[in-house]
Amino acid sequence: MDSTAHDDPGIATNDLVLGWDLGGVHVKVAGVAQGRLQAVTQEPYQIRQGLKVLDEAFAALPAWARQARHHAVTMTGELSALFDDRAAGVTALTDWATRHCQGEIVIYGGRAGFLPPHRAAAHAVDVASANWHATAAFVASRLPNALLIDIGSTTSDLIPIEDGKITGIGYTDAERLASGELVYAGVVRTPLMSLAERLPFQGQDVTLVAEHFATIADVHRLLGTLPEEADQHDTADGRDKSLASTRTRLARVVGQDAGEAADHVWNELAAHFAELQLRRLHDAAARILSRRKGAARPPLVGCGVGRFVVQALAARMGLAYHDLADLVPSTEGAKSYWVSSCAPAVSLALLAADQTVIPFPRHDVARRG
Repeated sequence: MDSTAHDDPGIATNDLVLGWDLGGVHVKVAGVAQGRLQAVTQEPYQIRQGLKVLDEAFAALPAWARQARHHAVTMTGELSALFDDRAAGVTALTDWATRHCQGEIVIYGGRAGFLPPHRAAAHAVDVASANWHATAAFVASRLPNALLIDIGSTTSDLIPIEDGKITGIGYTDAERLASGELVYAGVVRTPLMSLAERLPFQGQDVTLVAEHFATIADVHRLLGTLPEEADQHDTADGRDKSLASTRTRLARVVGQDAGEAADHVWNELAAHFAELQLRRLHDAAARILSRRKGAARPPLVGCGVGRFVVQALAARMGLAYHDLADLVPSTEGAKSYWVSSCAPAVSLALLAADQTVIPFPRHDVARRG
């Protein structure tokens, strides 16, 4: 699948500032020059299979991503079971980036700012999974009041912004899970058994089978809400993504075969799972918004491959909706589905390009609480 918004940004690679988001299941790259987004792309992989898959993904990227001279890197891949802990993951991914990215490179440390690679390990707690912070920092520079919701394939980030500042309670994954600002529910990889223990089905309260038989991608695929570009990962059973196979996987979650009920029954079950996901995000958003100081109701800013869920949430909550892509200055060639879908990489590239010193400064940045 071609996920590149623009293979040739039409500008010298030496002039590009790249934002890299090294995730657990995708590498995302965005290129900025002359204050505007020029190109954006992503490649899927499973980092738990080893860094060799990241090498392969890098090789598959367009030339502009492999030849540019200025790089800023954020990551979430350090969470992978491939590494003993986050610090080891941060070190390994920083080393990988240093080997593969030509020229100047900085690591994004969120509250610690831009860091030279040799300081990343010492700031591992700041660097780990700081991609949400890059997106929020960019949005805060454009909208002083908003609730940013980034729904990806695996997780959802909900980040309040007030008076141009990020006002979330948590910073680390553990803190953000506790505060409800990180929800482990995306639109592709989330196992259906994680959304409920029991649910109504054919007039009964049915216990779900606690097996990885189906994912939320099956739900949104069956409902026709999942963009084709987002449907990049293997299915739970390794079979195809036809509607018939999708119904087969969904039926197994309630202990049945697809042939035991009409198609509309499985559509209704899928709709209930989608409602469970939306309800979970509604509760999280309502909790966060209840903490705001001002009386004004902020808009929701949506990004990620699941931003169609953010649109539904905004409609449910009676809030205005903005797509992150509408906030991004870009060339006509970079206007695409992937601008919002690769929001952390895009945001990081824009933040890095705003730095007044290029090449990037090599000094350390004092940690800010």
